[in-house]
Amino acid sequence: MTEPINLNKARKARDRAAEKAQAAENRVRFGRTKAEKTVSKLETERARRLHDDTKRED
Repeated sequence: MTEPINLNKARKARDRAAEKAQAAENRVRFGRTKAEKTVSKLETERARRLHDDTKRED
């Protein structure tokens, strides 16, 4: 016969794995420092200004 499994332990292990996956996703999504966010924002603004400056007027 097979060994019986504890359903509570299986459920808790499944939940822990899901929480770890969510934490990894959040680290990627929100894991930037304030300095990195500022630099990214400044680069985006600079690129937008450069693009707007090179537009032709009709």
